[in-house]
Amino acid sequence: MAAGVLLLLDLLGILDSAALVWPLIFAAAGAAFLTLFLRSRDNWWAAIPGSVFLGLAAVITLTQLWPGAAEWGGAVFFLFMGSGFGAVYVRERSNWWALIPCGVMLTLALVVALPQAWGGIPVAAVLFLGLAATFAALSLVPVHPGPSPSDGSHPGSGPIPGPGSYPDRSAALAGHPGPAAPSRMKWPLIPAAVLAVLGLIFALQATALLTASEFFVPVFLVLAGVALLVYAYRHRGGAHPGAQHNVHGA
Repeated sequence: MAAGVLLLLDLLGILDSAALVWPLIFAAAGAAFLTLFLRSRDNWWAAIPGSVFLGLAAVITLTQLWPGAAEWGGAVFFLFMGSGFGAVYVRERSNWWALIPCGVMLTLALVVALPQAWGGIPVAAVLFLGLAATFAALSLVPVHPGPSPSDGSHPGSGPIPGPGSYPDRSAALAGHPGPAAPSRMKWPLIPAAVLAVLGLIFALQATALLTASEFFVPVFLVLAGVALLVYAYRHRGGAHPGAQHNVHGA
């Protein structure tokens, strides 16, 4: 209705309001998804399209009201998208994966906001270091394991717990383990280390402290591949004896 009124005023020459129609439509769509997101925890997905529509409304409004700030439009849009993925994690902590696109969007916002006078090498350094910080932060996030369908912790399975039947130390001693403690993931440290080294190489090359980086990059990639193979072999070797023990025990 509001969009129709604005178009009518523009057609009648009363108010130059046609430029505000699309921002209003995008803002209304974003507000609808945001309302859906706030109504239930199961609607965590609504934060993603909501942030996209609100970001589009903000970018169009910014470029219409302040034409000189058009160069900041991309950074503003990426900030809105990053906040949407961040809201997904804040609403449901089991969605730790949302921190990866959140960090990527925030890094892209920083890259877009860099001065145009900067060349490609400093921008690449900021990009790789931002991605490295994303994965490094992911390794610090506690991950709560979900309930297993085989035990009584899954919703709808098993009898309804009565007073004193909640998992505690006595229940664990009786053979009913309590909820698993949150753990931290270690695999994000591998891409974080690779991206950090690449970012440092580009940063040193940008400051003219590294003039032969074309030799260091392939050597580093080879060493990183060898390290990944060693890590995978050790991880597999550590799990193999346990599997043999279970076979003999059976």
